[in-house]
Amino acid sequence: MTLPDWQSKSILNITESILSEYPPRVDEPKDRQMAMVLLDAVFHDEGAPQRSSVQNFHLQRTLSVLEEIENTKVSTGVKIWKLYNMGVVIRTKTVTVAFDITRGHSSSSDSFALSKEVIDRLATHCDALFISHFHRDHADEEVAGMFLDKGKPVVTPPDTWEGKEIYDDVTHLERKAHEIQKLRLNNKQLDLEVVVYPGHQGANILNNVVLVLTPEEYSVCHTGDQSLEEDFSWIDKVAEHHEVDVLIPNCWTTNPLRTSKGYAPRLIVPAHENELGHTIDHREAYALNYSRWDVPYNKIIMTWGESFHYNP
Repeated sequence: MTLPDWQSKSILNITESILSEYPPRVDEPKDRQMAMVLLDAVFHDEGAPQRSSVQNFHLQRTLSVLEEIENTKVSTGVKIWKLYNMGVVIRTKTVTVAFDITRGHSSSSDSFALSKEVIDRLATHCDALFISHFHRDHADEEVAGMFLDKGKPVVTPPDTWEGKEIYDDVTHLERKAHEIQKLRLNNKQLDLEVVVYPGHQGANILNNVVLVLTPEEYSVCHTGDQSLEEDFSWIDKVAEHHEVDVLIPNCWTTNPLRTSKGYAPRLIVPAHENELGHTIDHREAYALNYSRWDVPYNKIIMTWGESFHYNP
C-alpha cells in the first residue's frame, strides 16, 4: 500500500467514527464540521476515485443507505437519504422518491461506480425517479432503465436521451413555474403532485427544478444544477405559491442568499459536493458550504450515506 493510499484509508476510518458519533443535525458540533473538512482532504486528491479506500467508502455507505431504506417505515415527516453527488432519496408515510441517482461512472473510475445489483435494490424500494438534466453525474441511462423495468416512472427534461430507445418510455412533464401537475404512481395507485420549474444550467442546458408535494402535504424541492440568473424571475416567487419544507440545492448555485429567500424553505440540504469526475477547482468542498450557505434558514451539511429525519 502506498503512502497516499494508507493516508486516505486512515482519514476515512477516523472520519467514519466521528460521523457515527455526530450524525447530521442543524446545530452542528465542531467535531462533525472537522470530519467534513477531513473528507474534503481525501476527495480533493486527483487520484481519489482510483483509491480502494474511497471506492469502499462509496460502496459501504450506499449499502448502509439501502439497508435503512429496506427497513425504515416513516409515520410522520420526511426521511432524507443522501447519496453520491446529487443523488437523494426521500420517504414519507406513503411515497419514496429518488432524485438524480447514478452509479458514479462520472468519476471516471469503473471501480468506484456501483454495481447493477446495488441500484436494482434501490429501484425496488422507490416509487419514481426524477432526473434534473442530461449530464452523466445526474443522468444514468442504466439506472433509469431499471426503474422503468419495474414500472416506476422516470421524469426528465425533454432533451435527455433524445434519439435513444429509452426516450419514449420516459415521462416529460411540462416545465411550468408554480403549476401543479400529477404523476401517476401505478405501484401505489395514487397520483403524486409535482411542480417542474423551467430551470437551466447556464444559458442553454435545460434543468428541471422539481418540487414534490407528497400526499401528507410535505414538500421537497431538488434543484439539480440550477444556475441561470434570469431564472430568478420565478425563483424569487416560489414561496408566494408553495410552502417548501426541504430545499436540496446544488451547493454552488447562483446567489445562495437570494435563492434561499425565493424558496423560503424550513430546511436546506446542499448537495453536489465532491463530484470526483470534476477537476479539483470544481470539486466543491463541504467546507465551502459553511460560508456559501450562511443564510437565515436552517441547514444541514451531509455526506454520502447519511440520513436525516425532517419532522417539523
